[in-house]
Amino acid sequence: MKQRPSSRLLVVNAQGRLLLFRFAHRTGALAGSIFWAPPGGGLDVGESFEQAACRELLEETGLRITHPGPQVARRIVTFTMPDGIAVEADERYFLIRVSTLEVSSALWTAEEQAVVTEHAWWSQADLNRASEQVWPEDMADMLVDAGVWAASG
Repeated sequence: MKQRPSSRLLVVNAQGRLLLFRFAHRTGALAGSIFWAPPGGGLDVGESFEQAACRELLEETGLRITHPGPQVARRIVTFTMPDGIAVEADERYFLIRVSTLEVSSALWTAEEQAVVTEHAWWSQADLNRASEQVWPEDMADMLVDAGVWAASG
């Protein structure tokens, strides 16, 4: 199985809402799948997780940062990429706090333009009542552990 180190960004605004993108695959190995996920992606050759986090944030949101801060979560998961290749992803999560952010798609790849249908800022309650799949499934726990959201009891 192909290894895929990747960086993911938990972008949270001043109201404590999390930025997620909605992916709707119409063709290829993931045709018919719809899910929400945070910005991020695989590392380029020779790139650190921190460098990839900065690059992915710029490419997917338009926000330029020089360092993402400390890693707040990690998961290792297997899944199928849109091209049908199965990967084992070592995902590192970084918390990015913003006061406001107008998401820009100017640097999106053709694939991102084809599959990302919208973005939204989600509250903890929104995430708890999501009707569509959200990846990773334990994202609320990540944000609780990072001190962003309160533990629900």
